[in-house]
Amino acid sequence: MTAVVLPALPRVLIAEADPWSRDLLKQVLLNVRCDARLDVCADGHEALARLAQNSYDLVIVDWELPGVDGLSVLRSVRQRKHSPPLPFILMSSRNDSASVREALPLAPTAYLTKPLNMEGLTQRLQGLLLNAGEEVFCAVPALAAGMTLSVYLERRREITDGAPLMMDVQRAIQRSLNPAGLDLTKLYDETRSDPQITAVLVAAANSAAQHHGKAVQTLSQALHRLGSGQSMNLILGLALKRSARLSDPFLADYAERYWGLSLHTAEYARKLARLLDLDQDRCYCAGMLHRLGDLALLRCLQEWKQAGGELDEREEVGNALAEFGAGYGSELRTRWRLPLELRELIAAVYQLGGGVYSREALVMNMAAQLALLTEHEGIEELARSRTARLLKIGLPELMRLRKK
Repeated sequence: MTAVVLPALPRVLIAEADPWSRDLLKQVLLNVRCDARLDVCADGHEALARLAQNSYDLVIVDWELPGVDGLSVLRSVRQRKHSPPLPFILMSSRNDSASVREALPLAPTAYLTKPLNMEGLTQRLQGLLLNAGEEVFCAVPALAAGMTLSVYLERRREITDGAPLMMDVQRAIQRSLNPAGLDLTKLYDETRSDPQITAVLVAAANSAAQHHGKAVQTLSQALHRLGSGQSMNLILGLALKRSARLSDPFLADYAERYWGLSLHTAEYARKLARLLDLDQDRCYCAGMLHRLGDLALLRCLQEWKQAGGELDEREEVGNALAEFGAGYGSELRTRWRLPLELRELIAAVYQLGGGVYSREALVMNMAAQLALLTEHEGIEELARSRTARLLKIGLPELMRLRKK
């Protein structure tokens, strides 16, 4: 039998309604074939339209697509009688024998149940997208001629992947495993101090495919809504993205400082909320996310350098953070559709607007001020502030908070 030789640049169609699952599939696939040409869509009608217009080397479709379901898409593909048959991976949350028997006559290349087994999916993709012994390497795309840092950062703002990871996710997952599987309580303890993981999981838990009832506003709520399998997949998927960790020492040092400020703000917010009998987890989450934009910008600066751009490390980094950091954070929180109530708490970290303030907003503003105090600065002035008066917190309480 003659071996099938794959094209130099395989073209792949991914049809998945949930944006975060769709992004995860893209990252896993590009990790196997970084040069693959990807088309993505969110419903069955568009999948059928793309299949009619283009030739694909692999199709990955979710059964539960809106409009036309994935099984109907598979049926349409098989009716065209490709030779050899077009590789087709059908995904589904249905793991019952009746659903499997319904799909098998249409000969899917693989029937994968959700949450996906990432290792198994990767092995499937390697077998379908790589010739025997083949390795694929992709260079970082060079900057366009005449590109300036300011223009680059302005364009990247709308497509940034968010902040770099501030922890080893593989280690966090391993430490959260026990003989019965993934312990969500341990996973929360391992990941709650990472802004990127927190933001992505909260956003994913609020996506259309997951949203049932009240909005999710904390990492703990997100983990329990998503479940152990999907939570683990999304966290591991973050590590597959380009520049997931900052390798540049200077930029990594900046990131450590902003991360430290996030941690201090989150901890002060949690302590204040506990003192005032408010939602500790929500206040902690808001504090953790308030520097997300600055961290995302540092990640983009690393990508600028990797693409061949020059960077005056002190002056240009400081100017870029001052000019774009807040905008990056606002863009991410809006594009990822973080709940409005959570965004309002994050905004309160920076300033209190006009009108009536919630007690949690006041807590966030006070926590930010406490986090910015240096070791040698007193807190007497903070104790006399309007925020302290509205919260009815005096100097003794603030001093105890700083000592803990």
